[in-house]
Amino acid sequence: MAEPQHLKDHYQEARIFSRRLIVALLAIVALLGLLLARLYNLQVVNFNNYVTQSDRNRVQVQALPPTRGLIMDRQGKLLADNRPSYTLTLIKEQVNDLPGTLNLLSELVELREDELEGFHKRLKQRRRPFEAVPLSYRLSEEEIARLAVNEYRLPGVKVSAELVRDYPLSDLLAHSVGYVGRINDREMAKFDEESYRRYSGTHTTGKIGLEKQYESQLLGEVGYQYVETNARGRVLRVLERIAPKPGANLELFLDAGVQQEAIVAMGERRGAVVALDVKTGGVLALASTPSYNPNLFVTGISYKDYNALNRSLDLPLFNRTIQGQYPPGSTLKPMLGLGALHHRVVDPSYRVRDPGFYQLEGEERLYRDWKREGHGNRVDLRQAITESCDTYYYDLAFRMGIDSIHSFGSNFALGRRTGVDIPSERKGLWPSRQWKRSARGLAWYPGDSLNVGLGQGDVLTTPLQLAAMTATLANRGKFIQPRLVKRIEGEDTPAVVQQMYSVSDEHWDYIFSAMKNVVHGLRGTAQSIRRGMNYKMAGKTGTAQVVGIAQGEEYDSEALIERQRDHALFVAFAPVDAPKIAVAVIVENGEKSSKAAKVARRVIDRYLEIDAELEQKRQQQELENAHNNNRVQTDVTTLEQGNRPIPQQSSGLLPTSSSGNPLS
Repeated sequence: MAEPQHLKDHYQEARIFSRRLIVALLAIVALLGLLLARLYNLQVVNFNNYVTQSDRNRVQVQALPPTRGLIMDRQGKLLADNRPSYTLTLIKEQVNDLPGTLNLLSELVELREDELEGFHKRLKQRRRPFEAVPLSYRLSEEEIARLAVNEYRLPGVKVSAELVRDYPLSDLLAHSVGYVGRINDREMAKFDEESYRRYSGTHTTGKIGLEKQYESQLLGEVGYQYVETNARGRVLRVLERIAPKPGANLELFLDAGVQQEAIVAMGERRGAVVALDVKTGGVLALASTPSYNPNLFVTGISYKDYNALNRSLDLPLFNRTIQGQYPPGSTLKPMLGLGALHHRVVDPSYRVRDPGFYQLEGEERLYRDWKREGHGNRVDLRQAITESCDTYYYDLAFRMGIDSIHSFGSNFALGRRTGVDIPSERKGLWPSRQWKRSARGLAWYPGDSLNVGLGQGDVLTTPLQLAAMTATLANRGKFIQPRLVKRIEGEDTPAVVQQMYSVSDEHWDYIFSAMKNVVHGLRGTAQSIRRGMNYKMAGKTGTAQVVGIAQGEEYDSEALIERQRDHALFVAFAPVDAPKIAVAVIVENGEKSSKAAKVARRVIDRYLEIDAELEQKRQQQELENAHNNNRVQTDVTTLEQGNRPIPQQSSGLLPTSSSGNPLS
């Protein structure tokens, strides 16, 4: 039987189609609504946010490091300069494969292990996005050419020209001017938000010396520029630029000529030389020998070079002028003699018998004089200073007592920092009764005072302190705080002045005369340096023991190794009648004070020679200025006369009266 045939239900099909169409339309409308909502969110609600993100991808902020301020000596000679250098840098955000890029770079340029290590450390430090991180400094022209040829293989790698600190005089002023070096992790950790902003684009900071002390003035203010870049990070154009503000220039009291003379005079010997301007307190020379080349530290010193400096027995990195603490020896005698006169412990007529030793009552110990047979039976203060009689000063120290000694000496920068404007100055040790009890839990004994009276025992001073003490003597009790910087960007630095004891002129004259005899007297301990001297110098020799000598034994130089021999010291100022310069010299293990005295003589000679040349130039300049002013004045007068009206006369004849007779 045939199956029944089903007829199509067109109505039902139309209903199904209509429902599907409605569902599809609703889905389209819903999706379109979501699209419109998303578009509204992007274009209206979060417009500012996405515009900012877009600009960040397109516009980058680049820091513009300021030019570091220059440092010049008192004659305008550059001591710290900036010179152009080519630096290899990487922008991490633009480097796809950092290890691969570094491997490729190592094939093109020479990369030291310490450079790579430093680069990875700097990558971890806080920095701005797209900020270039230096990898290698001072590229050669050949290395630059190789990098340029392979530029397409090195995205994010750039060779940038920048100014790098340079010290033209190399090791001459390393301990005073100091140096800059790369900012390390410890320094970065101390940065606040303002410091981080100031150092944007800058990779170095002052480490020691003036570079560290005046870092804020020398650094300057960072600038910025907004640049538009493409997808590869290439700069298309500069949108806005805020120029950096260069650092301030420093003009010093230091004189490169005087400093060089001090270094040359010291030769290969270890020690220090400090020269001060008596009138201003300005530091004319601050020489510590041996020295080192500060340029090695600017872009990062190699491990080999640093270990050679750090492990040297001669300690070239050690600034002996402000950090070296030495027994001052007999260089204290003029100051102590002045104190004894002032406190009326002794007077010019007081004399002692010197058999070659001094003995305290009730003690067996003999305090030896440097001269075994002694200086005679009637030694006064003048002779004691001139010939450096120890026995006289044993007696003087016993009579004066530690309280008066400490009080008087404290006014001459002993036992405290002078306040010089470079960091890391040590204060030495000027012992007192209270100090010994607190430091050692012991009472003060008369024998302790005798040691202090000869600048031995617990007494420690820096060469700068000795120079400041000598300058205070030359100024008749006026202490002027030593300073290296004379002007900052043309503005004078203030002088800190303190007036010490009001000592009578008679006592000052007496001490000056005795110190002059040290150099110019027939028995003066420094009379060997007076030959050919066309001015008068006041000085005092000194030696300081490095190792103790047992009671009853003599100092035997041959029995000691070189580094255990006595230090040689000398302090001086000149000219005596109108002091200009004060000098302190220490020659480590030099034994004979004449070695230090010869160095001081050369330094003072050179300073007075330069000073005379500068004075002559100044007078010539004044004459030229006066001549130019007179010529200008003459020209102005002539011009004024040329502009005056000419008197009218009838015929050039004498005027006549009504009668026709000439008027007289």
